[in-house]
Amino acid sequence: MNQPKIKAFMKGLPFEGYLLVRMAQQRKSNNGNNYLDMTLADNSGDINAKVWDPLATPPEGGSVIKIRAAVTEYNGRLQLRVDKFRPARGTDPVELGELVPAAPEPPEDMLREIMDTVEAFENPVLKTLLSTLLDAVRDPLMYYPAAQRMHHAERSGLLHHMTSMLRVANGILPCYPFLDAELVRAGVLVHDLSKLTEMVSDRMGNVSEYTTEGLLLGHLVVGVAQLREAARQHDIPLDDEYLLLLQHMVLSHHGKAEYGSPRPPMFPEAELLHQIDVMDARMNEMQSVLARTPRGVFSEKIWSLERRVYHPQYLRQEEDPADESVPFEDEDAVEQAYQGLL
Repeated sequence: MNQPKIKAFMKGLPFEGYLLVRMAQQRKSNNGNNYLDMTLADNSGDINAKVWDPLATPPEGGSVIKIRAAVTEYNGRLQLRVDKFRPARGTDPVELGELVPAAPEPPEDMLREIMDTVEAFENPVLKTLLSTLLDAVRDPLMYYPAAQRMHHAERSGLLHHMTSMLRVANGILPCYPFLDAELVRAGVLVHDLSKLTEMVSDRMGNVSEYTTEGLLLGHLVVGVAQLREAARQHDIPLDDEYLLLLQHMVLSHHGKAEYGSPRPPMFPEAELLHQIDVMDARMNEMQSVLARTPRGVFSEKIWSLERRVYHPQYLRQEEDPADESVPFEDEDAVEQAYQGLL
């Protein structure tokens, strides 16, 4: 499959090739005509696309389509004006590894790192709670993203976020020996785990929608409930201090009420979790921006960061990290899943 990457698109260039559908909806323009609004992706990034055909039917999220389009610009951001599109066929030369954004490490390796960390816990309450929660979600954890569009919005992105935060925590903990290291690590591994029930994702890591539970409660509240249920299963008292501390870390990891936390972090391990979470999310977003921004150039305004991002002309930077790709852990299973989408 020989086609330019989204990160290499330039205004005025034509494009014909295959892209993954992240989102597709029919909308109405100001003059009342229907059009399709889509987000299309490959493993280098995503781009908004418009189909100005009132009769066009939205393709399914998670499917692959072949398009003929022109790269345009709207409000300072590149956009595709799609002239024609159709679903990909089984005989098309589609390479899923080129289309599906994926974590930079195999999910089996990341999960093994996490499980080894929990196995080494000496605190029996934390070890029991984390083992119970992780054992229940091993399969979806292999492919779930950490978000629909923001940081780590990629196949196995939640594992990527968890292991990245775990490594940051392991680097910081020696600087603060008064902290309970196992509590920090437990908070890192459990803080976003309930996103698995907050979003609906296919095995490609493409989120199609949020669940009713996710919209009404959110992953912070659900995460607290899951910890309490795990405690009940193992007769851990609901007033056990480590259970309460871990629940507070889940509830407060967004930091402020305006960001969704009903409580601010109220002890050091909870504060450290919040800071590591923010740092890892922002570094991941900035890395994604650099991957699609030429060196020596400022990006468009990144709304989640409330700023433009500059791509320095690093002397040591020889290749763009977005060019790297990691094969899926089971190509046959992924191919079968893909065929089911067509």
